Amino acid sequence: MQTTSNYVTTAELAKLIKYDCRTIREQLKDSVLIEGIHYIRPFGGRKILYDWEAIQKDMRKFSQQAMAIPMSKGGLCHG
Repeated sequence: MQTTSNYVTTAELAKLIKYDCRTIREQLKDSVLIEGIHYIRPFGGRKILYDWEAIQKDMRKFSQQAMAIPMSKGGLCHG
C-alpha cells in the first residue's frame, strides 16, 4: 500500500501492518506506539494520526535486535 502522507489513520495503519484496528487501539497504543513518537493528536482533538515512517523504523530496529545474539559485554552478534 502506497501512502502519499507520512501520517496514516488507525484503519490505514491496520492494513499496512496486518493488525486489527482494535488491537492497535487496545494493545499497541501507549505500550508499543508512543504519543509524540509514533502518533499525534492534531489540534488536541480525539483523532489519532500515526507516523508511518517512525513505526517502520522501530519495527525494523526491533526485528534486527530479535535476530541478534546477546554477548557477555553487552554487544550483539548478528550471526
